[in-house]
Order: sequence, then C-alpha cells, then structure tokens
Amino acid sequence: MDKELFTLDFKVRDYECDMQGIVNNSVYQNYLEHTRHEFLLSKGIDFAELARQKINLVVLRAELDYKQPLTSGDEFYVDTEVVQSSRVRFDFLQNIYRKRDNKLMLAAKITGTSVNERGRPFVPDVIVKLFPQEQLAE
Repeated sequence: MDKELFTLDFKVRDYECDMQGIVNNSVYQNYLEHTRHEFLLSKGIDFAELARQKINLVVLRAELDYKQPLTSGDEFYVDTEVVQSSRVRFDFLQNIYRKRDNKLMLAAKITGTSVNERGRPFVPDVIVKLFPQEQLAE
C-alpha cells in the first residue's frame, strides 16, 4: 500500500479541559486511540473481530510530544499512518493539527504489536498489508 495519511476530525468539548482551560494531557490519548480504531475500520479491520479471532492488538509504548495546547471549542484533526518498526512491532505515527491555522499541536508515535492466544507477539497479515509498499521491499 502506498504511503497514505488517514485523517479524522474532532472538536474539543468543554469537559475535556482542565482548570487552566486547556485540554488535559490524558485526553490526547483518547483522540489518538479513537483515530487508530477508525483508521483500522476504514481498512476493513475490525478491532473487536480480531479479538474474537484471538488476535489482540496491544500498545507497547506511547511517545507524545506536546507542542501547543488545544482549548475548548478548537476544531482539529488527527492524521495517522502505520509503519513496521521491527519483525514483531509496528508504529502508528500520529499528529494533531488545529484546523484554523494547520498548526501542529501534538506529535505521537504509538508502538504496538499483536499477541496470539499464547501471548506470543507477531504481526498478522491484515496489519502487514497496511505498511507502505516501499517498506515491504526492504
């Protein structure tokens, strides 16, 4: 599959903000996770169906670089791509941009794997198909 960014739009809700009037740092993880799930669904991959097949996608590491805070009412989008990072790991590279000025608000790398019913890590074919073609040729 050629390099392709998946994007999903959001709007900050009042209850996602802390006492300083900015989005609480933990809320960004929710935005990122929801976008990853929607990305997978857009590719015909149902997270729940994988679990029924005893294929469990798990997060191993989350790296979030906060650039600027989002505030109540901000409209923004999350872009997402997935790349293979090792034989048994993959990275979701995700960015959050404020819509009104396309300013980068957050950059994230979420490292994951899949585990089978015995708890052994592997990358199933449905995920491998998401990797850019040029990466698969390496």
